[in-house]
Amino acid sequence: MESICYTEKGVAVTTALPLPELRPGHALVRVRAAGLCHTDIDVLHGRYGEGRFPLVPCHEYAGVVEAVAGDVSGVAVGARVVVDPNLPCGECRACRKGLTNLCRDLKAYGVTENGGFAEYSLVRTDHLYEIGDLDFNLAALAEPLACVLNGLGSAGLEAGPAVPENALVFGAGPIGLLLALSLKAKGVPLVMVADINEGRLALAKKLGLETAVPESAALSGLLRAFDFVADATGIARVVEGMIDFVADGGTVLVFGVCAPDQRISISPFELFRRQIHFAGSHSLNRNIPEALDILRRDKGAMAALVSHRLPLGEVLHFITKKSADPATMKVQFSAD
Repeated sequence: MESICYTEKGVAVTTALPLPELRPGHALVRVRAAGLCHTDIDVLHGRYGEGRFPLVPCHEYAGVVEAVAGDVSGVAVGARVVVDPNLPCGECRACRKGLTNLCRDLKAYGVTENGGFAEYSLVRTDHLYEIGDLDFNLAALAEPLACVLNGLGSAGLEAGPAVPENALVFGAGPIGLLLALSLKAKGVPLVMVADINEGRLALAKKLGLETAVPESAALSGLLRAFDFVADATGIARVVEGMIDFVADGGTVLVFGVCAPDQRISISPFELFRRQIHFAGSHSLNRNIPEALDILRRDKGAMAALVSHRLPLGEVLHFITKKSADPATMKVQFSAD
């Protein structure tokens, strides 16, 4: 089968691999759509996960069940499914508390086990969710959307009477816009996105979001104006400055992935005096069903985040190129 394979640290190629052998408790999934995440690039360069090579990357994928093991019930051949990639141990303290994304021995498809950038993937059936007639490319957004929903849950944001009046998201890349659209989906009336790239801000406007340029006079006039502020840039100085924009009693969410050695300076007194809630978020925590519910209600905004739908071999270029084009949003392998 055709695949993208990380043969060693820093080396990614397209190659033919044997079809995975069916194992108890597993299903063979024919991949129909698979999304590229920056984490996949970090895995290639040994910055995330255990650095296992060779490895088929990609943890955002959907497809059709081609075969199931003899001991499997509840998943039928022909089912259209999406994958929850996280493989927690189920026994450590974090798992016992329900925080499976913080498992001390967390594995994941596309990170420690072969993932979705191949024609077929072998997946545990308890990590498959049926998608009905949902488009495969849209369903492949369920995993990053589930990460967003875990972040919003970590920050205590749920739909209902207590929903914030407004929110500010720094970063208008695919995950930042997915975060902003999720805030809208949860009922936040006004959501603003800040970014330095005009093209990305133009897309945000088309999606019904307010926009601003960081360090502009317009945004500087909105200090302490937002009930909820989130970072989706992974830039430490942006994280450090978020507290300036959150209203008293508001919430700040660190969602972007900063480099591990980065540090920020924040006044503890200000957190205390202004009663600021500071939250972090990592990965997803069994949020795929809620993500699918939101995707089924989406009117095309989240689908618009996919800028490239490509044959598998053409995805490799976006993994190995030296710098990212700001015009590129979500890149997906599409078998259709």
